[in-house]
Amino acid sequence: MILITGGLGFIGTHTARALVDLGEPCVLAQRRQPAEVPVPAEIVQADITDLDSLRAVGDRHEITGIVHLAGSMPWPPGPDQPIEAARRALGSLFNVLQVAQDWGVRRVGIASTIGVYGGVTADPFTEDLPLPMTSGHVIPAFKKIGELLADHLADAAGLDIVNYRIGAIWGPFGRPVDPFFAAPQLVHAAARGITPDVTAHAGDAIDLCYAKDCGRAIALLQLADQLNYRTYNVSSGRATSNAEVVAAIRKVVPDARIDLPAGGTAHPHLDITRVHKDTGYLPEYDTERAVADYLSWLRAGNPR
Repeated sequence: MILITGGLGFIGTHTARALVDLGEPCVLAQRRQPAEVPVPAEIVQADITDLDSLRAVGDRHEITGIVHLAGSMPWPPGPDQPIEAARRALGSLFNVLQVAQDWGVRRVGIASTIGVYGGVTADPFTEDLPLPMTSGHVIPAFKKIGELLADHLADAAGLDIVNYRIGAIWGPFGRPVDPFFAAPQLVHAAARGITPDVTAHAGDAIDLCYAKDCGRAIALLQLADQLNYRTYNVSSGRATSNAEVVAAIRKVVPDARIDLPAGGTAHPHLDITRVHKDTGYLPEYDTERAVADYLSWLRAGNPR
């Protein structure tokens, strides 16, 4: 049975669904009891910042693996408590790894981010690229720290730990407005028949990965018999432009009121050779299929 921290979050929900579809039962750990459960899995209330609370999950369930997706670094951080916020963030990671060792789990997966490549000039981003020690944002800064700690403790504590460097994820249960890319906002506007309020350009491009593909990639990494690396890019393996997203939207909503100015910035994509070779993962949702699926989801009355 796989424990997913943040199991009812955006990526957690899709990961749980993918694991269940692959025949693997899951326990989803959440700090608060949800109003509804969109995944056929058991829900437990647990606070990952509290080691005893986390250990109690193992008293009730035989946990064989952990997918750690819960974010414990508040953003934006409280202006008067940066040290305490950092202590909670790192303490949560230590707690997860401690129970993993206590329970003798087979594998621990830990969410990292495409943001760790900030400042790297290569294209595409491969997992073996050297990363700068500095970071312009608190989230990739702590993800880098987490990767270093995980690499050390994998050897020192004898744990099988895998880092997921996750790309720009979008789709059902995601944020309707993302500060880093425009695709969700464009689709939401088309679903509502309004003009999107964005400053994006048609040529802006980033490695967009549909949430269902992301969840399946993480599930495959968790269940693989053998992995040859400790770090894997999880994304689509290509950069998708806003112009492609708009063209896909217009195939479903021909009169969509989207008119983006020309120009823009194309960001490097994540190389997914490793995850493909070790798990067989390839994205199933191209831009057109992803847009059509997301629009269908929103038009069915789902808010995001």
